Amino acid sequence: MLVKLFVQNYALIKDLDFQLENGLTIITGETGAGKSILLGALSLILGTRADTSVLLEKNEKCIVEGTFRIEDYDLSEFFTSNELDYEPATILRREINPAGKSRAFINDTPVTINLLKELGSKLIDIHSQHQTLMLSDNSFQLNVIDSFAGTTKLTGEYTTAYSNYRKLKKEYFEIKEKADRNTADLEYYQFQLNQLEEARLVRGEQEELEKEQEILSHAEEIKAALENSAGLFTSDSISILSMMKEVKVNLGKIRSFMPDIENILARADSSYIELNDLAGEVEKLAASIEADPKRLIHINDRLDNIYTLIQKHRVGNLDELIDKKEEIKSLIRSIVTSDDRMAELESLLEGETDRLRKISGELSARRSEIISDMERKITESLKQLGMPNARFKISFIQVKEFTPAGIDHAEFLFSANKQVAPENLARIASGGELSRVMLSLKSFLTKNRNLPTIIFDEIDAGVSGEIADKVGQILAGMGKYMQVVNITHLPQVASRGRKHYHVYKDESGDTTITRIKLLSSDERVMEVARLLSGSEVTATAIRNAKELIKSAEN
Repeated sequence: MLVKLFVQNYALIKDLDFQLENGLTIITGETGAGKSILLGALSLILGTRADTSVLLEKNEKCIVEGTFRIEDYDLSEFFTSNELDYEPATILRREINPAGKSRAFINDTPVTINLLKELGSKLIDIHSQHQTLMLSDNSFQLNVIDSFAGTTKLTGEYTTAYSNYRKLKKEYFEIKEKADRNTADLEYYQFQLNQLEEARLVRGEQEELEKEQEILSHAEEIKAALENSAGLFTSDSISILSMMKEVKVNLGKIRSFMPDIENILARADSSYIELNDLAGEVEKLAASIEADPKRLIHINDRLDNIYTLIQKHRVGNLDELIDKKEEIKSLIRSIVTSDDRMAELESLLEGETDRLRKISGELSARRSEIISDMERKITESLKQLGMPNARFKISFIQVKEFTPAGIDHAEFLFSANKQVAPENLARIASGGELSRVMLSLKSFLTKNRNLPTIIFDEIDAGVSGEIADKVGQILAGMGKYMQVVNITHLPQVASRGRKHYHVYKDESGDTTITRIKLLSSDERVMEVARLLSGSEVTATAIRNAKELIKSAEN
């Protein structure tokens, strides 16, 4: 339940700290005092859109913060699945800064507006004209019927089974669509793979072949250059080695009388050894080079095959071509194995369908059992709310396909007159009639399930006298099971509250601001008397107010 509402810098509210308790809380105030502003502020933490127009002081941010006791609402899974800290006293906060940027928080963790809205809808139910439109929504109607039937466990089982069914069905058709598309191309994929397998591709082969191709293509030129170079080292006439040997002899002749020449002589010896080794390497290379036209033809053919495959598969090199081969192999494998997965999914779907059929059948039977009792109770309640000829009926049929709510379709029917047959509630009922139907429904729902805080914004509008008193009794009855907040102008309803708050405008300063005050016993009597007599509170009105409050307490 909502235990505290803090509002700062919103519309006419400068700052407001509103403490709430369980049971029926009444909020009254003159027209224009700011009751709707209070609901507007509350709606911010329920995920409604807002901009800088809501700021009282345009240079300061707006803050709305609600503290809720949530241990009775089975919400731990919501917090776990959304990676939020679960706290029995959970805080929802919304901030609007002067630049118009909005931020939302759950227990000080930044969240999206949609997530804030999702949690808020589980904690507060604000009755409005928009909500009465839900009376034409099949899922809402079935939810109401389930509440009467007490099928919470069964609907939970169905929801789980339906979710599994949808996931399996989605995966099955995705695989089937992909398999159908790929199977048509399987022969082509297999041809591509066979062609690549037959090529016996080896990583690094392309570079090696291109090197060998370059050498064989210029074999004669390379061999001639190497042989000529080798001849310069070892020629019988004048050669590099013979000249180097002569250098060593000449230097050796003067070493005895020129000691400094030893270093140069050592370098000459080293150079001779290196040149002699180099000459051997050049001769060896020259001997290894031979023109091989057959080998060159083989290499050219092999490279042409590789280049053709690279171009065909639109890759850059041999390594990418080998990767492409593995990709095609994997694709073929997935096409083949998808048949196995499809068979497995078909079996799983058959089992989940049987499970859904069993649960939905039981759920439908449980719903059907309480329809007549529900029709009778709502009709009786509507008669007590001033509609003596009201008839509430439910059209309840089964549909062929599974839906998120089962295999049933419900339609609420209503008639306020004897001579008129019940028709679709949302189409035939007036706004006041819809509100009374919704009040009747919710008054019964509170006894069958753990509903969140309900806030009624003048649901008693348009009624008076005994009917107003009956509305007050219903609201007070709901307050025995949950937290109910009701904004009202009726003294009969106001007298039923466990706590009574008064919203008023404070014009004592430079600006007009909205404030809210918890009324004492005496102040409450005066406020109910004001509702009875208007702006001028008479002694008779005070006496009647005391009697109303006393009667409500008994």
